[in-house]
Amino acid sequence: QVQLVESGGGLVQAGGSLRLSCAASGRTFSNYAMAWFRQALGKEREFVACVNGGGGNTYYTDSVRGRFTVSRDNARNTVYLHMHNLKPEDTAVYYCAARLTCSGIGRDYPYWGQGTQVTISS
Repeated sequence: QVQLVESGGGLVQAGGSLRLSCAASGRTFSNYAMAWFRQALGKEREFVACVNGGGGNTYYTDSVRGRFTVSRDNARNTVYLHMHNLKPEDTAVYYCAARLTCSGIGRDYPYWGQGTQVTISS
């Protein structure tokens, strides 16, 4: 089992920045790829970003590429999502998820956090 706990969400104005964190416990953290997904009210969950276990490979959905950066600190068992130039359409509940390799499909991930709300005001 892998337990995941997100933090760092909040309310910011458009153009601002936030950093989300996801702390993991339970298994060897560096064995797992870590992803961020988000779900806006009334919409389906969507893939945001993923970083492989070693941290050397990252993947992003087109709408956040260049604005968001996913990183990890394996010594701290934590993955981060640095979000810049935030837009109202980034408003959603953000979830971290873990599996052995990166995938853009949510149902591929067996481990999920509880989510953290990000709200961007215009």
